Amino acid sequence: MPSIAQQYPRTDFPADLECHPLLVVDYAKIKAGDQAEVDQLYKACTNLGFFYLKNHGVEDLTEPMFDMGKATFDLPLDELMPFEQGDSGRSAGYKAVGSTNVDARGNLDQVEFINVAKDDALAYPEVRQCTYPRSVVERMATVTDFIRTSNDVLQTLMNVLEPRIGLPAGTLAALHKEGDLSGSESRVILKGPPSEASQQAAGVDEDGNPAAAIGSHTDFGSFSMLHGRGCGGLQVLPPGTTKWQNIRPLPGHAVCNVGDTLKVYSGGIFNSNIHRVVPPPPPQNRYERWSLVYFLRPGFDHPLKPLSDQSEIIRKHAENDPAMRALPQGETAGSWFQRRIKLQRAANRTGPETWAASRGTEHAPAVA
Repeated sequence: MPSIAQQYPRTDFPADLECHPLLVVDYAKIKAGDQAEVDQLYKACTNLGFFYLKNHGVEDLTEPMFDMGKATFDLPLDELMPFEQGDSGRSAGYKAVGSTNVDARGNLDQVEFINVAKDDALAYPEVRQCTYPRSVVERMATVTDFIRTSNDVLQTLMNVLEPRIGLPAGTLAALHKEGDLSGSESRVILKGPPSEASQQAAGVDEDGNPAAAIGSHTDFGSFSMLHGRGCGGLQVLPPGTTKWQNIRPLPGHAVCNVGDTLKVYSGGIFNSNIHRVVPPPPPQNRYERWSLVYFLRPGFDHPLKPLSDQSEIIRKHAENDPAMRALPQGETAGSWFQRRIKLQRAANRTGPETWAASRGTEHAPAVA
């Protein structure tokens, strides 16, 4: 079977399209203890919360994951639906097109996912969260390599940031331990080329523009690492602005970003920024859009609150951050994660209030 790389050649991202600049972090320098590079990482995480990562060592593992995704999405729907993630707040498994809302109007998503939980991949053949289609099972070694390598990279980034926010070494690692049930997972995403039927199904947003393929959101977890195939579509809304800005894909660079739980643990020092996915710019919009993500998320049972008792820096920042003071009491990483997933499912929608209740730490929660 031809690989994704053979069947779907890369197309050039438009050189003249206005894009938001991202800082570049060199993972090889981070591992070598280069403090200037840690400064660059800290700057990225405390400003936009998005950055490019190079020399991360995951490059050779991405195409086999795309091939796993293609084998999955080529299966008949009646074979995939028994593995659908469902409406209870579970993320692991298959997600069918049109099963989630992308905005307060109730417009539907236009992508399909296959999510594999870190817990299942690293414990295989033990089942810790759910089972998967045969296309995944047959390639579980590929998935496990990708998850373990990606997890190590993001854990390293998180660990080197601890001294900058006054945390004892190993504090964040203890919240993201292997063996603790969590929402950490790999995800292969497919967005098909536009058709009249898909555009009608997607609907329009409040400004009359085509609805996003994946709606505006902050990520549920601590760190995310995104690999594409040169295709655009990712947009960010920088703090204090009202204009969505494109992120330019760079060959050999992953796009990483801070998520909600790392923002909360840091008392708001790190920024979990709102973003969305829209159809890629022409001429890329004529082709399928493939992307691959690893999400690092804490163990479900850990309380979700600023680590103020372990860091005076965090305590002072959290006390002066209205978003941190407004956090719901008694939330855990698991309840935060499951609430957000469950209330984005179209089957659970009762009205615009459902979308509002699914939101995270967005700086502009009214954004549709």
